[in-house]
Amino acid sequence: MLEKKVVIDKIEVLEDGQIQIRQATKIMEDGKEISKSYHRWVLAPGQNVDDQIQKVKDIANATWTEEVISAYQEKINKESL
Repeated sequence: MLEKKVVIDKIEVLEDGQIQIRQATKIMEDGKEISKSYHRWVLAPGQNVDDQIQKVKDIANATWTEEVISAYQEKINKESL
């Protein structure tokens, strides 16, 4: 029997406060993994996280202080000049 499992298997916080998320999609046959693929995305400090899983929301709330968000915005502003 084939089964598809989708899980968030990695969440990382970068030095500048960005959160990287990796989602794994596993195809299982009779309990054994026969295929795996990944989808990744990055959230910037202060970005809306309403559509994320609770664990990502909790990490964002814990790490995205006003100072982190301001420093990230300053960094982005300098890079766009």
